[in-house]
Formats: sequence, structure tokens, C-alpha cells
Amino acid sequence: MELRNIPEVKLGVIAVPRSCFPAALSERRRAALKAAYGEGLYECPVTVENEVQAREAVRDVKANGVNALVVFLGNFGPETPETLIAQWFHGPIMYVAAAEGDGDLHDGRGDAYCGMLNCSYNLGLRGKTAYIPEYPVGTAEELAEKIREFEPIARAILGLKGLKLITFGPRPDDFLACNGPIKALYDIGVAVEENSELDLLAAYNKHANDERIPAKIAEMEAELGGNNPYGGILPRLAQYELTLLDWAEEHKGTRQYVAFANKCWPAFQTEFKFVPCYVNSRLAARGIPVSCEVDIYGALSEYIGVCVSGAPTTLLDINNTVPASIYDKGIKGKYDCRLNETFMGFHCGNTSCSLLKNPHMGYQLIMKRDLEPDLPEPDITRGTMEGNIKAGDITFFRLQSTADTQLKAYVAQGAVLDVDCESFGSIGAFCIPEMDRFYRHVLIAKRYPHHGAVAFGHWGKALFEVFKYLGIQDVAYNQPASLPYPGENPFK
Repeated sequence: MELRNIPEVKLGVIAVPRSCFPAALSERRRAALKAAYGEGLYECPVTVENEVQAREAVRDVKANGVNALVVFLGNFGPETPETLIAQWFHGPIMYVAAAEGDGDLHDGRGDAYCGMLNCSYNLGLRGKTAYIPEYPVGTAEELAEKIREFEPIARAILGLKGLKLITFGPRPDDFLACNGPIKALYDIGVAVEENSELDLLAAYNKHANDERIPAKIAEMEAELGGNNPYGGILPRLAQYELTLLDWAEEHKGTRQYVAFANKCWPAFQTEFKFVPCYVNSRLAARGIPVSCEVDIYGALSEYIGVCVSGAPTTLLDINNTVPASIYDKGIKGKYDCRLNETFMGFHCGNTSCSLLKNPHMGYQLIMKRDLEPDLPEPDITRGTMEGNIKAGDITFFRLQSTADTQLKAYVAQGAVLDVDCESFGSIGAFCIPEMDRFYRHVLIAKRYPHHGAVAFGHWGKALFEVFKYLGIQDVAYNQPASLPYPGENPFK
């Protein structure tokens, strides 16, 4: 399925020379940067030396559809005009500077290495946030690569500005850990619409006999192939998917993108007569996360991952340890990974088919024990998407508000291992370096909930920068053994 729920980034570059340096030097370096980057970078023709030109340049890039901007110090740069650009341009913005080496060090020296320091100071005076790479000075080719790294960061910032997070129902009892204080969403520009489960049930009932249901069933059948023993549940699931998609379109309002945080138990099964996991997985494949158990910040995290990676994400419980028997059989000697660095990530069945080995429809085993223990075959607990998660690199992460509405985040890179988990649901055996210490000194010590978002691939660098751009002061990661955590006992 095509992802249509994320922004398209249109990058532009404005060159800023300081008047006592040749403007032609900055313009020549800007042209070299454009040539190194290639298609997809709009080169603003206005070279900014003063405030009037800064205003003109911002008008020009906006008129040409630019929504993510690079301010390029081709030489020292004028700190007032160059930072006014950040004040007047209301999208994600990046500052980089030219290295020397493309001319002599008399008329061809730009001193942008020095100018970046003044630029940073003036941005601070204005209280403006900007993305500045770890090392923001370079040749045209080096800076072109840094701009490419900026694109997924910019996409996430734009996505959040255009996001409406739609919820249905309060969290289940004993899920206070997945708390969802609303103020922190407003702080980062995300809209939220909270609804009752009854609103969802009423909308679902109105979709009974919807003329689009047969086509939606056929779409599901094509995706599932012959590996579906529970085909009888598809009419209900098709009706539900249409309900959510229609609600998203009708309730976007002024926003462009949506994510859901929905109640999925315990009353859901008895009233809707299915579990929603497969539909959740299908929407996730389209870049529309649907978090389980009304996990608002889980859905938000998933959506950030979609923007950064440009691909579906999932939300999993940091669920259970890997038994020593499975470790010895499938991991030990095959992967450079200690037993305590492994864990299983699991949810009932919300992960896209494309991310699973042998994806197949199943039923929620835990719920069947409670809701229909005497039935030989499941009925209202059907509808999960099950399979082992495909092996490969992953990034486990979460953005979370504390109860007093302070945002914090973590990012940890690792891998899904090619191991049979010998269990049910959407499940994978994960390895994250130093996971045992990360589990204790980040997840437990900082009181994170048991849900984590998963982006497929190593996206830690971009996610870390997104969280910094959002102003998150506490961004934790899985620190190496050589770097103790605060409070970690040194006497091992």
C-alpha cells in the first residue's frame, strides 16, 4: 500500500554573505552546493546581506513551495538577517556553513567556520530552534549529504504540525502507564480529538451494508491469500476499516494527517464482535498508525517513525524474556548478543503483513480464554494478524509525556533476530546492545510504559535530532558498557 499520510518535503537553500566579504563567493558556493545535491533543492536567487533581502528571500522560497529551508553561510554571514529568516520562515530550518578549499585564503576565504558561532548565538537571542548538524561545516558534497540527512527530520516536523491524533475510549483499567496528558501535544503543535467508544460503535453500525464492503473484502482476501482459516470475519473487519477511514477524512478539519489511538478491549470484542488488530495492521501499512489500548503517545511515536523512515512502523509491548532454550538453539553462536540483551516484542496482531514472516490471520488467545472459553472455535476473538517479525535492523523508540506534561524520549538501535519465537501474535526476538542496562536505567528508572514504537532500519540519528528539534531535554539511549548511567552501581 502507498504511504499518503506523510508530508512531501520541498527543500530550498538561501545563501547569506556578510557585506565585508565578497557576495560572489557565497553565490558561487551556493551554486556548487545545488550542483552537488542535484534535483529537489530549490536555489533561492536572493542573496541575503541585510534585513530587506532576508524578507525578500523568505517570500521567494515560500512562493516556490519550499517548506523546509537550508540557510547556507557561504562566508561569515550576517547574524541578524540570517536569523531573521528563522523568525519569518515557519517551517523546519537548517543552518550549515562552507569550508575553505575552493579558493585562496586572501580574496577566497569566507570564515564561515567563525560565522556559525555568531549565528548560533543570535538564534539563541531570538529563541529560535534550528537543526544544526553535529559538524555543520563542509564542502559542497559534504553539505549535500547533510541536507539529505535533514530531509527525514524535516518531514517529521512538518508531519507533526499537520497531525490530528484521534482517540476512541479511555485506556483500559491498569494501563495508567500509557498516560496521555494532552497539554504536551499542544506544546508541539499536534491536534487531538478525543471520542467515546460509543461514538465509534455508532459510526460502525451506520456502515452496515455499506456498498464498498465487498470490494474491501476482496482486497483483504487478496492480501491474505489462502492462508486464512477465519474468512468469515472479513465482512465485519471490512466494515470497521471503512468506518475508521471515513472518520479520518470527515474529522481531519484543517489538518492533513491522522493517527489513531483506539480502545481494543475488553468491551470491544463483545460489542463489535471481532478484534481490530488486522485492520490496525492494514492502516499502519498505509502510514496511518492505530495504537493499541488508547496509547496516545504510542501512536504519536509511531507516526514520527513513519515520517522519518518513510515506511510502516509498529507498536509492541516490551513483553517477555527469551527463554534460554530458544537462545541456545537459535541465537547463541549465531549472533553477537548476550541472553540478557534479548527480549521479545509482542502485540496481539497489529503489525503490517509486509513486516511478518508467514503472515496469517489468527485469534486473540488470551481474550478467548476469558470471553469464549467453551467455544471449540473462536468467534468474537478472531481478527489478529500473526507471524514472526522479519529479521533485520530496527530502532526502538518512544516520545512520552510525564504526568506533569514534560516530554521525554528514548532511542535504541538493534535488530530483530531470525528466530522462531514459538508463540502467537505479531512477535519478534529483539537484540539491543546493553539492553539489560537500558531496561533498568532508562525504561524502569525513567518510568516509561511497556509500549515501544518500532521503525524498521537504523533511524536513531534522525529520531534523536527530531526530538532535539522539538526541544526534548531528556533523550535517552542504550549507553555502551564504558559509559555508566546516572545512579548505576559501579560495583559489579
